[in-house]
Amino acid sequence: METRRVLTPSLTSAIVVAGAAAAAFALLAPSAGAAKVTKRFSAYKVGSLPGTPAKYNKVFVTKYGPSRHNKVLVLIPGTNGGAGNFSLIGPELARRVPGLQVWAMDRREQALEDTSMMRKAAAGKATAQQLVDFYLPGTKQQYKPHQPKDFAFMKNWGMQMQVEDARVVVRQAAKGGRKVILGGHSLGASMAAAYATWDFGGKGGYRDIKGIVAIDGGLSATPSPNFDTTEKAQAALDNLDPSKDGPWGNLLRLPGFAWITGPFVEIGAFGAHQAPTGPSVLQTYPLISAVPGLQPPGIATDNAASLGYAFDYKTSPPNLRLIQVRSGELAASGDPRGWVDNGITPVQNIARGFMSDRNGTNGADWYYPSRLNVDTGGAAGIDPNSPGAKVLGLRITHLAEVNVPYYAFQTSLSGGTNGVINGATSFAERSKVPKNGLVLVDRATTTSHLDPLLAAPAKNDFIKTVVPFLKKIR
Repeated sequence: METRRVLTPSLTSAIVVAGAAAAAFALLAPSAGAAKVTKRFSAYKVGSLPGTPAKYNKVFVTKYGPSRHNKVLVLIPGTNGGAGNFSLIGPELARRVPGLQVWAMDRREQALEDTSMMRKAAAGKATAQQLVDFYLPGTKQQYKPHQPKDFAFMKNWGMQMQVEDARVVVRQAAKGGRKVILGGHSLGASMAAAYATWDFGGKGGYRDIKGIVAIDGGLSATPSPNFDTTEKAQAALDNLDPSKDGPWGNLLRLPGFAWITGPFVEIGAFGAHQAPTGPSVLQTYPLISAVPGLQPPGIATDNAASLGYAFDYKTSPPNLRLIQVRSGELAASGDPRGWVDNGITPVQNIARGFMSDRNGTNGADWYYPSRLNVDTGGAAGIDPNSPGAKVLGLRITHLAEVNVPYYAFQTSLSGGTNGVINGATSFAERSKVPKNGLVLVDRATTTSHLDPLLAAPAKNDFIKTVVPFLKKIR
């Protein structure tokens, strides 16, 4: 099997002063003569899960592209991510690839979120400060967070849930004979790769799709030492039993506040969007201050700078590499201090990728099921006979049969170990990925984890390299 490595010149930088929101949004505008892209929202019923109330048996899809189309790219978000993360690349890819719709999938946990006030903000009827007062404890909080004891059933919301729910969406996308490409970002890319190998009633998932797009993710080429014995795998599963954080991921590591990551990032995004040069509405909030390095010590910032500082790879805490971009830096002076966009991802793009739209679609899961990460670890090495796969019930049995093209994009997150590239290469070598069907794009030195989703289109190497891949799928 031949592989093809895509290499393009290094990215260059442009300087845009933060606070000039109009200039940032100009980077998002379609080029002259580009096809108009429409946006639609759908919900689909999915299968039942042990102990899960029927009201959570649904997933949500935001669709970008022309009403007449012959192919669909279905994208799954990553750890703690939501469909809103694809709100920039979705329409951009639909403009550049004739006949393509992009379907951004939200997992069923989206139904746990009360986005009522976020939707008001999206409609221009609520300010970021009103969001603080509504959602955050210690203010005028009206929002009542879910309690872990009531959601023990989410221990079952893992890889099987994700691939079976994704199959409902894939089959909807395939109606009328349309070609479906399945992809995702980070853990979402892991789920796309797992889907291709998954056993659905004796048939491999790869039969449903025409290609795989792995954006800085996938399945590891080597087994995880955390799942190499039955005892270790069972312990990982047992650790999901309700605790102070419940069965939910706690990205900010604030004990008892797993849910708060979502509202934090949305409020920060709305602040940067609505009043970029106004004083930060979150910087002095106590739980923000409890996250080391999330904000600059002793420097008052505006809303744009508060968001940019938290996400930029030069200043964002090391344990938050999953949210990092290459955006810019604090202004040299000012009170409050502003933000200078001199990277590939303008701060307004960060805001666009995380704040809710009028349907409540957003970029951060509030109640992200940790079982997804456990199962991804158990699937590493893609061996259905491994202790991890057996204990966790992972039906990853069809790797050797997978015969669809595979695109992989790597950033600095796994660049040190070459994890994404190695994983994609191993996947192709052990399967029937077609001759010249493996496209590997290594941007470990020029991009961070969220840049492929949020970088300005003119500077986005993911967009530039995936478009030819998508055009070739017929």
